[in-house]
Amino acid sequence: MSAARYDLPEPDAFTRPYWEAAARGRLLIRRCGSCGRAHHYPREFCPHCWSEEVTWEEASGRAVLYTWSTVHRNDLPPFGDRTPYVAAVVDLAEGPRMMTQVVDCAGRDLRAGLPLRVTFAESKPVFRPED
Repeated sequence: MSAARYDLPEPDAFTRPYWEAAARGRLLIRRCGSCGRAHHYPREFCPHCWSEEVTWEEASGRAVLYTWSTVHRNDLPPFGDRTPYVAAVVDLAEGPRMMTQVVDCAGRDLRAGLPLRVTFAESKPVFRPED
């Protein structure tokens, strides 16, 4: 029997467009038609004004690093095989904050405000330093 995977999403009818877009290399966010603000993670209502007038929108893929932590130990499969890795929170250019991972960057080169660009690993959005 194989161990449960804690890194794979379980799309439902609502989140399926997000994960299908990610599989094609596109990052989607939600934008409110009432107040105009963007948000992430995907919800069926606006967390700012509670309107249900929200739609999918493709994000630019640009972000800046807000905070991070280098994970050296994780007992959940398959993360243990991936350590060390950088768990992070980024500020998307469209406004929302997003939990993610930073790849292709040595820990000593990380700094708040570092410009990042989305890339995809196993159909999940992660970020790397902007070239």
